[in-house]
Amino acid sequence: MNFSPNITLTGTTLPVMESFYTLQGEGAYQGHASWFIRLGGCDVGCVWCDVKDSWDASKHPVKPISDLVAEASAHPGRLAVITGGEPLLHDCGPLTIALQEAGFRTHIETSGSSPLSGSWNWICLSPKKFKAPLPEVLGQADELKVVVYNKHDFAWAEQHAALVSTTCKLFLQPEWSRKEEMTPQIVDYILAHPQWTLSAQVHKFINVP
Repeated sequence: MNFSPNITLTGTTLPVMESFYTLQGEGAYQGHASWFIRLGGCDVGCVWCDVKDSWDASKHPVKPISDLVAEASAHPGRLAVITGGEPLLHDCGPLTIALQEAGFRTHIETSGSSPLSGSWNWICLSPKKFKAPLPEVLGQADELKVVVYNKHDFAWAEQHAALVSTTCKLFLQPEWSRKEEMTPQIVDYILAHPQWTLSAQVHKFINVP
């Protein structure tokens, strides 16, 4: 389990774009029943982001953490994924502690560009060229998931793979709008570099959130 030294118990509300029960479609926990909480707010600005509506936190309702945990607990799965936007723009300590006390595993999907907060069972780091990940997040990552938009991203992925721990799982994922072109290149790359694994955004293929 990964614990951030920045956990505080101040603040009991968060801006939430959406929350929903579905299958995790990406990475190491692909196919697992998961409760997703998508927090509002992002300062990374990926040009190909598929949830740009999440960027402005002020557009989304502020919800009590107690309500978020109650909503999650209404479903049988006990894996909670905190995503965004960029969730580390917020203090994730109170939310993750409350979820863990309710019996949930807590996972985060982050660019790693803001200081780490929260109590995490799994940290999925998806670094972006638009704002570099912080060393403290690189060192704590359980999973490195690199979105591949063009062939130059393979070298960029290797640069970040050299910065994470030796136990961190490595994934290459085609950017969705370029999947037809990039997926074959990723397959070839993984065949030559088997330390990497394909992440294929299965949820989009099976049409679930």
